[in-house]
Amino acid sequence: MTSPTPLPTLNREFIAHFGEMGSKWGINRTVGQIYALLFISPDALNADDIADTLAFSRSNVSMGLKELQAWHLVRLRHQPGDRREYFESPDDVWEIFRVLAEERRRREIEPTLSMLRGALLETPTSSAERHAQKRMREMHDLIDRLMTWFDEVQKLSPETAMQLMGMGSTVTKVLGLKDRLTGRSRTANKQSSETDSDTT
Repeated sequence: MTSPTPLPTLNREFIAHFGEMGSKWGINRTVGQIYALLFISPDALNADDIADTLAFSRSNVSMGLKELQAWHLVRLRHQPGDRREYFESPDDVWEIFRVLAEERRRREIEPTLSMLRGALLETPTSSAERHAQKRMREMHDLIDRLMTWFDEVQKLSPETAMQLMGMGSTVTKVLGLKDRLTGRSRTANKQSSETDSDTT
């Protein structure tokens, strides 16, 4: 059996970083490194390729691949004349982001929204509960708006979505101008109302 070709320094650094970040995203280091290797690999890899390249045990690689499949972050491929299973990362970076965001939404955000919806249906029995419910409604409304926005972005083509994100600073400036104008308008209306009350 030939030993695997050593990874270039840049590749090793990228894979190591994803291993470190994995724990912050809710996946272990091994899974993060397996995904990073598949992401930058020009060809689909089988479990033996991955185990040899990363010096992982075959069982750890199998478990990591199952977890990545559960997240829909890798695709299974078969090659003619080869009974082994090969894995690859989706080519489209936007598709990877969309899948990851959707999975995190399903696993983390939806349960929170469900809990908040249930809490908002309760009838508060004290001032403390009324205050808590008010704060929960604010949280629910913000998350719900963000998810509605996310659903709309999901419908866009990758090219349009990238253009939208590129407009970020422009949109921020426009909204900032709107806030300043509406703020001045409110101030002017308030001053006008105060003047009218003084003259009556």
